[in-house]
Amino acid sequence: MDTHSLNRTRAGDHVLLLSPDDKRYLVRLTPGARLDTHRGYITHDALIDQPFGSAIKTQLGHAFLIVHPSTSDWVMHIKRASQIIYPKEIGYIVLQLNIVPGARVIEAGTGSGGLTLALARLVRPNGKIYTYEERDDMLARAQKNFARAGVLDVIEMKQRDIRAGFDEKNVDALFLDVREPWLFLAQAHAALKGGGFFGALVPTTNQISALLDEMNLRADWTDIQVVEILLRGYKPVAERLRPVDRMVAHTGYLIFARAIRTNPETTFQNQIKLSASEEA
Repeated sequence: MDTHSLNRTRAGDHVLLLSPDDKRYLVRLTPGARLDTHRGYITHDALIDQPFGSAIKTQLGHAFLIVHPSTSDWVMHIKRASQIIYPKEIGYIVLQLNIVPGARVIEAGTGSGGLTLALARLVRPNGKIYTYEERDDMLARAQKNFARAGVLDVIEMKQRDIRAGFDEKNVDALFLDVREPWLFLAQAHAALKGGGFFGALVPTTNQISALLDEMNLRADWTDIQVVEILLRGYKPVAERLRPVDRMVAHTGYLIFARAIRTNPETTFQNQIKLSASEEA
């Protein structure tokens, strides 16, 4: 396919339509279909074979910009039946877990698949995401979301209670989005390679404490971090620059650590604990 054709919309493409008031519509272009917006409708036929970055008008004369959807757009537009991990956390998660092309990553608690989708887009072409979920209805919904986003080729879905452990060994990173992550530290450690990256999301400080207590009882985790991501947007008007009226504040706490191969008598790990207690 020539480069010119890649810069124009085609039937079957997913495109994002942006309105001047920041409404967003993610649609798959289907001949004969119609998109109804808050500013009128646009036929899909009119959207096909248009240059990306160009504008098109509804029958009422309101303009929409045609662009490629970002990973953030995909996450926010998935069909969901549960709370999702938001882009503000996902961005930090993928950096802390060192998610790169070719990485092998385990995720437990698939949910609607927002984080899974983002991870999958980053590990391509040779990486793999192994996602575990107990509920079949969640996996079915997530599978549809993955198919729509075109990432099924790098995702392996498993319906499993993770108390029995994970099938994979020596993975690069592992993330837990489950109610009681401290119950699964042994299983997580067994799946990670030495020095591998661990992360977890919990909604309350009590859960943080429970996870930290369990980590401190073990001698096989280090570089432990706890963070909360707060995101404040600003109105992009140079003459009247000020924060937007609503702030995306608490949506969860993130805990990160590295898996180490050691034992309770290891001097390095004891020194880490001593230093932490002195700082507290």
